[in-house]
Formats: sequence, C-alpha cells, structure tokens
Amino acid sequence: MKRRTGFLIGGAAVTAMASVAGALVYGGGGAGAKDGGSALPSATATIIRTDLVQSKTVDGRIDFARRRAVKSAVAGTVTVPAREGATVTRGQALYELDDKPVTLLYGPVPAFREMKVGDRGSDVLQLERNLVALGYGQGLYVDPRFDKATEAAVKRWQTSLNRTPTGRVGKGDVVFQPEQVAVVRADAALADQVGPDAAVLTVASTEPVVRARLDQADASLTTKGTRVVVTLPSGATQRGRVAGTVQPEGSEETTPQNDITVEIALDGGASAVSGEDAKATASVKFVSESRKGVLVVPVEAVVALRGADGGYGLQLVEGSTSRMVRVETGMTADGRIEVSGPRLEEGLKVGTATE
Repeated sequence: MKRRTGFLIGGAAVTAMASVAGALVYGGGGAGAKDGGSALPSATATIIRTDLVQSKTVDGRIDFARRRAVKSAVAGTVTVPAREGATVTRGQALYELDDKPVTLLYGPVPAFREMKVGDRGSDVLQLERNLVALGYGQGLYVDPRFDKATEAAVKRWQTSLNRTPTGRVGKGDVVFQPEQVAVVRADAALADQVGPDAAVLTVASTEPVVRARLDQADASLTTKGTRVVVTLPSGATQRGRVAGTVQPEGSEETTPQNDITVEIALDGGASAVSGEDAKATASVKFVSESRKGVLVVPVEAVVALRGADGGYGLQLVEGSTSRMVRVETGMTADGRIEVSGPRLEEGLKVGTATE
C-alpha cells in the first residue's frame, strides 16, 4: 500500500491544512470522480455528521455591570461609610456625610443644585416622582414646578428621615441613579474628608456580568451579541452574550494596553450566579462561528487536485479499491473540516495522510 505524500491548501483552511505534512496532491485533476485503482491509503477515517464550532476560551470573573463612581456634591466628613456588597434601593442611604444620610433616588438627571419653592426643571420633576413612589405625595401634582405642595411632601419625607423638615432638598442631600445599585467598593472610609473631586463609593447595576479579557487579535469576539458559554466556579455552565466593552479599573490597572475587557450578560440573570464565589475564576468560551449538522473529515483527508480544474478532493475507500471525488470545503475547527459534494454521505471511508 502506498504512502500518501504531498501538501494541502485551500480556502479558510489554508493554515490548518498547510501544517499537515502527509496530505496528497492528486494528479488526476479531471471533473467528477477519478479512478484511484486498487491503490489503498495506509490510513482511513470515517465521514461523520456533526457540529463545528470555532471558539476561544479565557479566564473571567463575576462582576456587576456599568460601574461608576459616586462623588460628594459638597465637602464634608464621612460619618457612616458605604457598605461594600450592599444593594441600595430608592429612599435608602448610600452613606452619611456630617451625620446626615445621602439618599438614593431614581432618575437620569444628576442632583446639581438645591431645590426649593419657585424652582422649575427636570430635576424637580424626578424628585416629585420619587416622593410619590416613597409614599409622601399626598396632594402633590407631579410636574416640573417646585411649589408649596412639593415643599409639604419634602417636609413629610425629611421628618421620616429624622432630619430637620426644611422643605428644601440641599445640594448633596440626594444622589440620583437610574435604578437600584450594588455597592462594589467603598472609596471613602469613616472620618475621611471628601469633596466634589473625591469618589465616596463605586456603584454598579445589580445585573451580574462576567468580565473577561481578550487581546487585540481577538477583537472580532468583542462584538456586542457574540455568543459565550461560561463555566462558573461551581462548575455550572451558563450561556450568555457579549454586552459591550469597558475600561479596566481598580485591580485591572495592570491590564496590558492592547487587551480588551468585555462584559458578558448571562441568560440566566441574577439567579445564574446565586451562591457562586465572585473571587474565583470562571472559564469563558467565546464562539466566533458555528456550523450545525455538517459532514466533516479530518483536515489531513482533504487533498489538492492538480489540472486545469484544480480544487479539492477526498479519496473514497470502497472495499479493496479507492477513487477520488471532488468536494467543496468549508469551515475548520479542532482539526476537522467541513466537506460537501454530491457523492458524500455519512459513514463513508476516506483516506488520510500518515506521518
């Protein structure tokens, strides 16, 4: 029996096939099947139907989405610091400054001024919406005007907080965020002096994500919506998708400049990471391309055909004889290549190169 010699080339599989030392260059080159006579290859493989997946696996860690710093709007002393790991909702204190709670309220407009009777604006509108949601909106018509009804509602709210009921919301009394937040880091400790330029705490969405780093060569995998399979520290697997890229911060400051940090949203949401160790490493498998239910053979089974038509072929083994058939090649993954052609079906034997 003859040893298959030569080289492989072809389409998307150039790199993979060129690395195989034992592939055949077939000299028939004519259209359709070519009679291979009784010369049999020294090794064979079976055509199978399966899924092909191109992927890359990297380490990751559980985190929360959309981290951002919260700075004090006024100078003061931290008398109760933020609680790392806490989830803070509307009406609760994020921290205390000069023995006064700084309260979380919901809204997209930052608290940029003192609000009092006579003021108008979108900040007043969202303040009134929060007063109603907290149960202090009796007789309050929600609009952008800070009137006497607003003042009365603010006083009721301030009384519930054991604060002097001034009817005014001072600059620095509240922090507006779009929704409830998770406190991921306390940036100011008890007795620290803070001001507008200093972060008091870092918050994030309560939506869990997995963060992973890729280098620039894998930039195509960072596209929003790229499919991902995450193996969590417990060994459980969760599907997800790339939600976006973020700037590295905190402990990630040593990240090489060419690396890209991505956030992955898990299909299972918060329940997916319940009980998981956030400090342990997760495994993140990025799926760049996949083909379902295709015919595949080992890469080294595909041969380059010489002649005017060129192309690629497989040496079909039928009992004590073999013949060459022309095929179309497709995606490669894990040493296998997709093949198609009118003469191919699952279970057929094909010749492969040997070392």
